[in-house]
Amino acid sequence: MAKMIRVHTVGGPEALVYEDVELAPPGPNEVRIKQKAVGLNFIDVYHRTGLYPQPMPFTPGSEGAGDVVAVGSGVTEFKPGDRVAYGTAIGAYAEERNIPAANLVHLPAAISYETAAAMMLKGLTAQYLLRQTYVVKPGDTILFHAAAGGVGLIAGQWAKHLGATVIGTVGGPDKIKLAKENGYDYVIDYKNEDFVARVKEITGGKLCPVVYDGVGKTTFPASLDCIRPRGLFVSFGNASGPVDAFNLGLLAQKGSLFATRPTLFGYAGQRDALIAMAKDLFEVVASGAVKIPVHHRYALKDVADAHRALEGRQTTGASVLLP
Repeated sequence: MAKMIRVHTVGGPEALVYEDVELAPPGPNEVRIKQKAVGLNFIDVYHRTGLYPQPMPFTPGSEGAGDVVAVGSGVTEFKPGDRVAYGTAIGAYAEERNIPAANLVHLPAAISYETAAAMMLKGLTAQYLLRQTYVVKPGDTILFHAAAGGVGLIAGQWAKHLGATVIGTVGGPDKIKLAKENGYDYVIDYKNEDFVARVKEITGGKLCPVVYDGVGKTTFPASLDCIRPRGLFVSFGNASGPVDAFNLGLLAQKGSLFATRPTLFGYAGQRDALIAMAKDLFEVVASGAVKIPVHHRYALKDVADAHRALEGRQTTGASVLLP
């Protein structure tokens, strides 16, 4: 038996049930891992509420780190005792779990379990956003919403490391300092300032080649007014609710803009791509250029409190669950 969190019916944080589950031996091409730390992400809330439906019952969570304790038939890349991490496999809120070997990567000794659990999904997201969706170059001035969030704090440091001038938005004055400590050159409190006017002022009217928007409803369509002609709008999340009824004509009106709605799976769905992305992430973190701030730790059984904090926008940086 293994302790895990299960959702039997969609709903609020109370839908997260802590229970014993009989765990089968790992099947063909599966690995069983004893988890040392599990990451907490907004997509977990979307799964719990049914915004992104899952077959019932299910165990939320998409990232974690731990040790291999058993392998199924056909597994050649991993063996018991290996340190591993993952960021793209639902079922993470558990003491132990079985996971397809294809979802795992080897965890270098230089990176702790907590750091790995806190960064795999968010770090791989930052990787594809900054290194693939739009390739950030020295001299670029970019805008990243929710600068004090988990992805935002990684992206700010990484973009700065890549030579960009980084503008971030945050919701509240308490988050300004945190964002500035994590690579942002300019931080705008969008609750108290007009972020479009500030971006125009900061860029001398030139605007940005790219805006990364994981907030959604409350920052749209104003985000489009921060993008220079033929620039790119990257909508990668819906923390404030989804963008409804996107009118393609807006892209014409705002300057022949491009828009994309990328997902991590869309970039890391192939094994070779996942390994390359993880290598890039591990290198930039191991070098010290990007630090992963773990600001909140919760026992696995207290995950409902963690979800309330996350939904209430009371968290900064990364939160981890400790089985």
